[in-house]
Amino acid sequence: MNHTQSGNLLERASRVIPGGVNSPVRAFRSVGGAPFFTKRAEGAHLHTADGDQLIDFVCTWGPAIHGHNDPDVQAAVAQALQNGTSFGTPNPFEVEMAELLVQIVPSVEKVRMCNSGTEATMSAIRLARGFTGRDKIIKFAGCYHGHVDSLLVKAGSGALTLGNPDSAGVPGSFAAETIVLDYNDTAAIEETFHRQGDQIAAIIVEPYPANCGFILPDDGYLEFLRAITTKHGSLLIFDEVMTGFRLALGGVQERIGITPDMTAMGKIIGGGLPVGAFGGRSDIMDHLAPDGPVYQAGTLSGNPLAMAAGIAALRKLLQTNPYPLFEKLGETIQSALLGAAKAKGLPLQVPQVGSMFALFFSEDRVRNLDDATGSETQHFNKLFRYALEAGVYLPPSAYETCFLCTAHDGEDIDRAAEILSDGIAAI
Repeated sequence: MNHTQSGNLLERASRVIPGGVNSPVRAFRSVGGAPFFTKRAEGAHLHTADGDQLIDFVCTWGPAIHGHNDPDVQAAVAQALQNGTSFGTPNPFEVEMAELLVQIVPSVEKVRMCNSGTEATMSAIRLARGFTGRDKIIKFAGCYHGHVDSLLVKAGSGALTLGNPDSAGVPGSFAAETIVLDYNDTAAIEETFHRQGDQIAAIIVEPYPANCGFILPDDGYLEFLRAITTKHGSLLIFDEVMTGFRLALGGVQERIGITPDMTAMGKIIGGGLPVGAFGGRSDIMDHLAPDGPVYQAGTLSGNPLAMAAGIAALRKLLQTNPYPLFEKLGETIQSALLGAAKAKGLPLQVPQVGSMFALFFSEDRVRNLDDATGSETQHFNKLFRYALEAGVYLPPSAYETCFLCTAHDGEDIDRAAEILSDGIAAI
């Protein structure tokens, strides 16, 4: 790859943007080297500022489920743009989006739009506290719920990638209201509820954690979370910003048949534009202002361009049902990676569900954050660099999840499987 233009852009950016990037994981600090800059994206491909073409397994961190620059999403935005970019009043797109989310997501009876996944989780936590009258929250080590002060404790994603899971600038008093437990550890949850059950407003969880790799729950674990929160009068919040609409139309909750009290959403429901949403039972959601005492607001919430893009993306999912295709594509990549690792004699786990998968160079199944950080990340870093030079873009961190889109079907998935297999052989 030729990095001249990207290098020039990074030099300029570093003078005016901290670290030269607007989100830390983009800096490539975990995998080494310097980031490339993307000029345009189409289908399953990124086209860099240096003229290179890459098969993309980041898919803008999830939203590009139909591929980049999908013509139906593009047309919806272009049509909405004719009427303006923002109104400062309610608009018809907001109503249509809310009706779609209530139709699709099992837990959602009412929904409030916002502008990011971080806003969605932050607001859901505030609402849970306001509804229950309790202060404490349980989260799980390695689960990332955006850069909310009270949730940026043992977080995953970019914070974990930088080797500093906790952030400076978060007061100890904020973090004190957050109880951090290991994912898949039922005994720790039982003990915590035994001691502090009447103080716990909610459990917030990525049902399939996807910000420290991709981790699957033990059999019965999510059912256990549902039962113990119900027993103690706490709320169960599913953060489906990543998994929502990807692993099934209605997310993990549809796939496994468990209905949380609230759900945080984002990414796909904006079709690639900034968006977030949180929804749940009507009696909980009615505690939001203007009907209730819990305040939440946003100047650009329900932005007409983001709503138009998200509606187009969701309607296309309803019409095309790509989920059997995603299972096939995911299994193709998983099989190729495991086969190459076996031939090389390397231990490798490839957890995969539908359009999401990750790589852990580890003998044993990864069940929690400690297992993830105990894997051989240097193997991943070598594979990342090999794949990038050969034309495949993996997430620039061993602690992130790979995403598939419908545009990967065909030559791209076969070519990517070949390159990744060769990359494992070259470790």
